[in-house]
Amino acid sequence: MPFKKYIYLCFFTLLSASIFAQKDSLAVNKNETLKIIPQEKGGVYDALAPSKAAFYSAIFPGMGQVYNKKYWKTPIVWGALGTSIYYYLDNNKEYKKYRTAYKLRKNNLKDAFTLEDGTEIISLETLERAQNQLRENRDLSLLTTVILYVLQIVEASVNAHLLQFNTDDNLSLKPTFINDPTWVEAPKVGLRIKYNF
Repeated sequence: MPFKKYIYLCFFTLLSASIFAQKDSLAVNKNETLKIIPQEKGGVYDALAPSKAAFYSAIFPGMGQVYNKKYWKTPIVWGALGTSIYYYLDNNKEYKKYRTAYKLRKNNLKDAFTLEDGTEIISLETLERAQNQLRENRDLSLLTTVILYVLQIVEASVNAHLLQFNTDDNLSLKPTFINDPTWVEAPKVGLRIKYNF
């Protein structure tokens, strides 16, 4: 019997609390339009900014960094991608040169590494090893280009995420060491973590 009384008491307490609750101060007027204030001026979080930065970087490498207003990163992206593309094209050209010479030599024809008198500058085994090494270098350069391309997209997206975080001093963690002056003979160190909002 007393258990039922407690249940009724809790029910009526919760019911009366909702009756005397405050009015909602965040009520939205349906006739008002939503104004988006830029993040730099204390505006709201733009959830599409990271996806826009990633999209721009995917279309044209370095464009996501420009969208994030990190202009100094764009030449780094272009330089990294340009270098890997250059090595891919150079290794591919050399690979084709050695591959053609190897095929011609196998068919007993004159190649780029045979002199007019028939002297071979490079042996057949060296041609085979060179084309294998150049093919490996070419494939590695292509893999490097793809990895750098994906990384610059990821970097633009992550940077767009991080740009929207509030890094005000009031949100920082400030550890302080406190010495207890009453205990002189045995030093005691404490740690206090203080959050400011």
